Amino acid sequence: MSPATGDRHRVVVLALDGVYPFELGIPARVFGSVAEHYEVLTCSPDGRPVRTNSDFSVTVEHGPEALRTADTVVLPPFDMSLLSRELPAGAAGALASVPAGARIVSICTGAFVLAAAGLLDGRPATTHWALAPVFRDWFPRVDLDPDVLFVDDGDVLTSAGAASGVDACLHLVRKDHGAAVANHVARVCVVPPWREGGQAQYIEQPVPETTANGTSATRQWALEHLHEPLTLSELAGHARMSLRTFARRFDEEVGMSPGRWLIQQRVARARQLLESTDLAVDDVASQAGFTTGTSLRQHLHAAIGVSPLAYRRTFRGEAALP
Repeated sequence: MSPATGDRHRVVVLALDGVYPFELGIPARVFGSVAEHYEVLTCSPDGRPVRTNSDFSVTVEHGPEALRTADTVVLPPFDMSLLSRELPAGAAGALASVPAGARIVSICTGAFVLAAAGLLDGRPATTHWALAPVFRDWFPRVDLDPDVLFVDDGDVLTSAGAASGVDACLHLVRKDHGAAVANHVARVCVVPPWREGGQAQYIEQPVPETTANGTSATRQWALEHLHEPLTLSELAGHARMSLRTFARRFDEEVGMSPGRWLIQQRVARARQLLESTDLAVDDVASQAGFTTGTSLRQHLHAAIGVSPLAYRRTFRGEAALP
């Protein structure tokens, strides 16, 4: 069962002992917002209630048999005091029930389970930045990047803590059904519609207490002028700051350079246009602010690994191609 068949894609959430309640509810909240596309089930390794990391337990409706029918499996985080190099109780049998070809997603400490099961060996992955030293020590075969929100490696996706689980699930909705559906989910959940997986997990500097002298207004202005050849000088001028002050303040607020942020926004605009219009690739490039169709192809491939036409075919089918 997959999105391409017209049947609902089944997401099964595996709750382990010590599960974090907030993250446990993320898949149901995000995927459940478009119930016509997804069915969300929650299970435990033995079908019994699961103790959370708070002062209550949760009763689940399903046991490990639900995993045998999963198209996507989500592993929410669990209490850090329970972390181990070995698989948690019941996890091995539960993961053995996951069918070949199913997508597996971890949030925060859920990556420790996947690593202990050997599912991340030789693969890129992430987890909460604070746990990176322990993770690297225990699982040296994993190519860990603790500085990003999530890593999509095809059939396995790992994400950092808390809110990055929302980003990862929205990313999958967008991947499955396009920007329009993902943006609808974001509006329903009242969250940002898209944060690039490579965005920094956290920002070292404290966010300025006031936005009066911040870059927010300039970022909004830039989004309205993406089709123009924006320069750092123009952005700094709009914000009424020196180049050096603007670049520093931008990095403090966003966690990346203005140039990198602009490229991400232009790629996002291009993806939206490829999904929703019949514009030629060169016209999409122009409206998204890329100088040429070749530039768009290079940046889109660097971001998601496909060409513009292949991306359009994914969401709109052969009929949409010239």
